[in-house]
Amino acid sequence: MEKFVINGGRQLNGEVTISGAKNAAVAIVAATILCDEPVILENCPQISDITFCMKILKSMGADIKLLSKNRVRFDTAGIINPGVPYEMARVMRASSYFLGTLLGRFHEAHVALPGGCDLGDRPIDQHLKAFRALGAQDSIDAGEVHLHADSLVGSLIYFDINSVGATINAMLAAAKADGYTVIENAAKEPHVVDVANFLNSMGADIMGAGTDTIKIRGVKRFRGVEYSVIPDQIEAGTFMVAAAATKGNVLIKNVIPKHLESITANLRKIGVGVEEFDDAIRIYPNGELKKTNIRTMPHPGFPTDMQPQISTLLTLASGASVVTDDIFDNRFRYVNELRRMGADIVVNGKAVIIQGVDRLKGASVMAPDLRAGAALIIAGLAAEGTTEIGDIHYIERGYEDIVGKLSSLGADIKRITIDDFDKEPIKKNA
Repeated sequence: MEKFVINGGRQLNGEVTISGAKNAAVAIVAATILCDEPVILENCPQISDITFCMKILKSMGADIKLLSKNRVRFDTAGIINPGVPYEMARVMRASSYFLGTLLGRFHEAHVALPGGCDLGDRPIDQHLKAFRALGAQDSIDAGEVHLHADSLVGSLIYFDINSVGATINAMLAAAKADGYTVIENAAKEPHVVDVANFLNSMGADIMGAGTDTIKIRGVKRFRGVEYSVIPDQIEAGTFMVAAAATKGNVLIKNVIPKHLESITANLRKIGVGVEEFDDAIRIYPNGELKKTNIRTMPHPGFPTDMQPQISTLLTLASGASVVTDDIFDNRFRYVNELRRMGADIVVNGKAVIIQGVDRLKGASVMAPDLRAGAALIIAGLAAEGTTEIGDIHYIERGYEDIVGKLSSLGADIKRITIDDFDKEPIKKNA
């Protein structure tokens, strides 16, 4: 068992470089199945979700080579098995993207229902609706989704709800379908655009990604390319909040400031100093932190993946704040952990009500999911004393070398195994 151990109360200062976007990369890695030639991905993050995606591809017969730290060559020509077994699919939600890519290439797919963080009910009904519109038949047997189509034919796909996963899966399946597909009420997140750009670089004909209507003209064959994954919007936002919570001065490099506009706007409302450059953002102290109210929304609104982090920052702001998030059911499981650290925060339906406190205190806590785990790191960095965070495998699903990056900014954070933990007892908080 591994833990993060943080001795808090230190300002973060310096420069940090953001890795490739997790939410784009997991879909793009799955999308290499659609290409008949080798593909090279640049800026591919070294996170556990990508490792599991690669294991899935290898289990199906793909050849994968690590060319350098974040540069990977994928050759999926040898794949003959259009299936993902339960023991692999259960690890992450993004395994659902193999439904769209396998259906697009083989006209069939057999993928166990996806796992990942427990954020409540996240059905795949909109994914299946898209596949049916393209001509596929589906069934679910013993927890495995089975898809089959004699042929895929372009169609009108209308989503009842705004779904990033379903939008991406529809693009993946429709990219090689016969004819013309229109996706309405499509998700507009930056990683949706990045997946579309990747497919287009291989020869797809996709227009309108980033709007609520995407138009796709199917093509027969994709060509090999070299493609660089966009920077991770949520990792950047996490470091922005971490710098603000520690009253630090941090230059965050390799970002696309436009993708961060909703995060930037809310940090400024809270009283954080933000300076934007072409491909970087600087966070610096700008007076006391102030209360505010925030509601998560689909892009370009404030992202649900940043809700735990911004709520943690608001526990240190003056006055009462309300953060509302009705996108996922279980987004507030970090609240009890923050209360252990002295936060005055309660759940009220689909919102958290936060009364700012002067300080947080280190405690032993558990990461309930990926973004909640990141929020607890932020709390530990800002807190007095020592914080121990367990279940860090959730955090490592989406943050590349988070210990190394934070340490380079002056944080006192270590990743230890339980054996190390027993040998080196942690001093009690003062």
